Amino acid sequence: MEITSTNSAVPARARGIESPGDVGVASKSTLTRRDVLLRGAALAATMGIPSTAIATQLISGSIPASHQPNSGEKQMSTITVKDGTTIYYKDWGKGPVVTFSHGWPLNSDAWDGQMLFLAQNGYRCVAVDRRGHGRSSQPSVGNDMNGYADDLAAVIDALDLKNATLIGHSTGGGEVARYVGRHGSKRVAAAVLVAAVPPIMLKTAANPEGLPMDVFDAIRAGVANDRSQFYKDLAVQFYGANRPGAKVSQGILDQFWLWSMQAGALNAYESVKAFSETDFSEDLKKFDFPTLVLHGEDDQIVPVKDSARKSAKLIKGAEELYYPGAPHGLTATHQDRVNADLLAFLKKVHKGSKAA
Repeated sequence: MEITSTNSAVPARARGIESPGDVGVASKSTLTRRDVLLRGAALAATMGIPSTAIATQLISGSIPASHQPNSGEKQMSTITVKDGTTIYYKDWGKGPVVTFSHGWPLNSDAWDGQMLFLAQNGYRCVAVDRRGHGRSSQPSVGNDMNGYADDLAAVIDALDLKNATLIGHSTGGGEVARYVGRHGSKRVAAAVLVAAVPPIMLKTAANPEGLPMDVFDAIRAGVANDRSQFYKDLAVQFYGANRPGAKVSQGILDQFWLWSMQAGALNAYESVKAFSETDFSEDLKKFDFPTLVLHGEDDQIVPVKDSARKSAKLIKGAEELYYPGAPHGLTATHQDRVNADLLAFLKKVHKGSKAA
């Protein structure tokens, strides 16, 4: 396994960096021609140089370090796992460790509201872009729960994280469950399943309350066809913006589209099977640590009655917390409340530590 940290090689607008001036320039060996051209436009805006000229200089490597805005300040942290896939992660703060696994088809930026808050309150927050999503590479293999769990394990092992609280939202909750099922709990202090997909979403003989296959076929069709419009439409349900009296900003809806469009079409398509058909029942039975199950009662994506309430029965001693009227994307719509509840749970888990 290779662990690297290189200057980000993507334009500000494409990767959510605050402004073009925040972007460092990678060595030319790490840049594709497309990266260079995109970066040229971003850098030109801050340097007053025609974008074509700056792109040419970037390709040739002739821009001196003194002319590179904030060169080296933005770092791109990745590991390369055994099948050659590059996994991106962010690592903020110091203190007891909390990891974050995101929902489909987003990336770790979806946790920024929680990570910023917890890092400011004495915790080390590590979040991963799932393979095929965000800044991780887009392999044609491993787009299943075993692959996702093994990637999470690879990051945890590479950073030598111990006594970590694993937090997973939606598909990320399945990733956390499968991590425990495959890799055990020796590095785990606790877990939080937020609007998570376990035990299993699909309607089967053993799970008659689940969602029928045609629901997931429709999702696959949306990804395979006009996925841009599909993601814009899905955002409305995701955040409950279609409910009377809902107060969901356009910015929240827009960020869902932005993050979703960064996922590879193949990876997003194959992930539908992973999050809908995987049975996590046996994984949940292996949870031998404090666990919080948190879910919105008006979740239109992962219905609470067939997910959180069932998971809580399979996890010994699970603590349950339900938000009346809250949607699937409650980490954004109810950010302050989620943050406060996570902090309270973490303080109980790490009672006596400096962060608590």
